[in-house]
Amino acid sequence: MSNPHVRTMRRAGVAALMVATLALSMTACGSDDGKEPKAASSKASTEPSTSDKDTGGGETVPDTSNILLTSKNDAGIDMVINTATRDSGGFLTVSGQFKNSSGSAFTIPITWNGPEVAVALKGRSLAGMTLVDSQGKKRYYVLRDTDNRPLTTTDYFSRLEAGKSLSFFAQFPAPPDTTAKVDLQFPGFANAPIEIS
Repeated sequence: MSNPHVRTMRRAGVAALMVATLALSMTACGSDDGKEPKAASSKASTEPSTSDKDTGGGETVPDTSNILLTSKNDAGIDMVINTATRDSGGFLTVSGQFKNSSGSAFTIPITWNGPEVAVALKGRSLAGMTLVDSQGKKRYYVLRDTDNRPLTTTDYFSRLEAGKSLSFFAQFPAPPDTTAKVDLQFPGFANAPIEIS
């Protein structure tokens, strides 16, 4: 190939690359219709919502229109359970909020991480949460992924300021379909009976 042909092909290649880059940039910027782009990955579900940034996180704000129970610990923190939903894949997801109605900042205890060292090394979590099926005489722990990361809200701030809340979720193996009620146990709170939907 002669030099003029090589130069022409190079120019065409550069032009095609610039067009592709421009198209990708415009796609990444989104449209100007005023709508927020939808989350594209599951990682977004573990990011704190805007309302939770002051308290350090949570996944997404749960459906707060339904309250299954409210339990208060000695420090004045309310644990509100909004949903306990059985998924088709054999999981049970519990979601809710911790609300600080005490009037002073609350330092979140390390016991919320649970007793397992391998899980605690992954950072703050709610792996200390368990479900007890009294009928089936079984205890269910928060599920872990292959790297021992618990499938629950993680990486929240160590303090919950007065008047703030922390939205959370925790995923467990689902009890048998015949089990309609379980007891949620969490360090610092009384046993909390919840109905599964």
